[in-house]
Amino acid sequence: MFAAGGVALLIDTSTLDAGYPIACHLFPGPAYPRRVPLPLHVLGVGRSDTDLPLLLADLHAVLDAGTRVALRFETAGGEGWGPDRASDLVVGAGFVAIGGTRTDGRAVEVDVEHQRSLPDTVAPEMRLLVVGLNPSPTSADSGVGYHRPGNRFWPAVLAAGLASVDRDPRHALAHHGLGMTDLVRRTTARADEVAPDEFRDGFARVERLCAWLRPQAICFVGLGGWRIVADRKAVAGVQDRTLGGVPVYVMPHTSGLNAHSRLDDLTAHLRAAGELADSA
Repeated sequence: MFAAGGVALLIDTSTLDAGYPIACHLFPGPAYPRRVPLPLHVLGVGRSDTDLPLLLADLHAVLDAGTRVALRFETAGGEGWGPDRASDLVVGAGFVAIGGTRTDGRAVEVDVEHQRSLPDTVAPEMRLLVVGLNPSPTSADSGVGYHRPGNRFWPAVLAAGLASVDRDPRHALAHHGLGMTDLVRRTTARADEVAPDEFRDGFARVERLCAWLRPQAICFVGLGGWRIVADRKAVAGVQDRTLGGVPVYVMPHTSGLNAHSRLDDLTAHLRAAGELADSA
C-alpha cells in the first residue's frame, strides 16, 4: 500500500503477477495518521548565540515537564556556532533532544522534550562560573540552584560578597557576574543517584561551555564529583587542571548533608574562588 495526495493506493501484487491489468484499488485517505507538527519556537533572531542560554531558560520556565516542541535557532551566530553548540545549549537548558539537529543555512532546528530540570544561568563576561553536580527536585521546581532547605550555598555566597540578593541567580549574573551550571541536568534527590559516566559526559559539555564563554574562573562545588571527573587525588583549592583553559577552584559541597564543612569554611572557599577570578 502507498499513500499520496490524501488517497490510499492498494496494489494487489498477486493479481499483477497473474497478468490482470486492474490490480489497483483506491480508497479515500489518508491511509496512515499524519505526524502532527510540534509547536515551533524561533529563538535568537539576529542576536548573538551567547544570548541563547537565557532565552532557552525563559522558555523552559513556561513549559510543563514532558512538553515537546520544535526549536529553531536563527542567531546571527558567532565563532564555533553550529549543530554541536546547539545540541549543548539544549542540554544545558534542561531539554532532551528528540532525534538529531537539522540545518537550514546558519539556522539550526531540533525537536526537544522538556524535562524536570534546572537551566543554565550563563552569559559572556562572567566573573565566576559555579559548577554543581546536578539539580535537586527543589531546585528544579523553583528554578533556583541550591534552593533546598539546609543547603548553605546562598548564605555562604552572600557572606563572601559574590551576590547581594538571596536566591536570585539572574540578579547574581547581571550584577555580579556569577553564573551557574551543573554537570548533569537530570534531577535526583541525591547526587549519588547519578552514575559516574553521566558526570563524565556532563563534564565534557561544561568544558566546551567554559571554552566558549570564558569566565574569569570556575568554582566547582563538590570535591567528590571533581575526583570522579578530573583528579581522584584532588584536594580543595586551586587545581592544576583547567576547564576550557579557565582556572578552577574546587570546594566541598554546600549540602547540609556535608557535616564536615561549616558555613564559615564554605564562605572562605567561595571568597577564595572570587579572588582567583580577580587575579586571572
